[in-house]
Amino acid sequence: MSNDGIRRAIFITGAASGIGRATARLFARQGWLVGATDRNAADLQALETEIGDGFFRVLDVTDHERFRQALADFAAAAGGRLDIMHNNAGIVAEGAFADMKWEKVAAIVNINFVSVLFGIQVALPLLKATSGSLCFTTSSSSAIFGMGGLAVYSATKHAVRGLTEALSVELKPAGVRVADALPGLVDTGMMPPERRAAVPTEGMWRLVPPEAVADAVWTAYHTDKMHFYVPPELHDFDQAATAAPEEERDRWAAMAVFSRDK
Repeated sequence: MSNDGIRRAIFITGAASGIGRATARLFARQGWLVGATDRNAADLQALETEIGDGFFRVLDVTDHERFRQALADFAAAAGGRLDIMHNNAGIVAEGAFADMKWEKVAAIVNINFVSVLFGIQVALPLLKATSGSLCFTTSSSSAIFGMGGLAVYSATKHAVRGLTEALSVELKPAGVRVADALPGLVDTGMMPPERRAAVPTEGMWRLVPPEAVADAVWTAYHTDKMHFYVPPELHDFDQAATAAPEEERDRWAAMAVFSRDK
């Protein structure tokens, strides 16, 4: 419960691990009603055991009718409030685009972007009805410059960033703020041990904990900032890539190493 006596509500997809789990834990500690959804039932149960009071629903975000119902049920539990819609669920697959099976391409696009579009559209009436609400999406540093070996993933994250910027304009008159996080290398289960061992210990490509991204969600609710770089030095990468994309292309191609960024 906040100081004004209102219990605010956040709905999170992909909440059972990594960034989503860290965000759910943070907001639960702050007294918010947390709506946690994930397709992994065991991990979701573990989260429920940990934070207790809340709303928990096993959900595959590509099942749009179940997605719609989960959000409606959460809204009922929250008294019609939706202070933050956090579209966080995502998957990644590494490898050359030419060798990727179409089924995998479609799965990445459907989870990482189509489901974000759907979630936001369904959440909009609730966000518009809640004063000071925030629509927040987990994007990626791959939305700064497309990463070789992560072409489809990068494309979906560029799409999320573009959507964030466009909706920030469209929804401003309705009082709904829109923001995203662009994390670099995050210490989650999506990163294999051999990749983790090669990550530098300092600099913009250092490994950051998922709690750093959760902090960005918290800060986003309390500010009017749109893009959150995690770590902040990634803003310099954004400026460099925008100013000289050909140099970034040649630099990454010469490395011949494809980095997983989330």
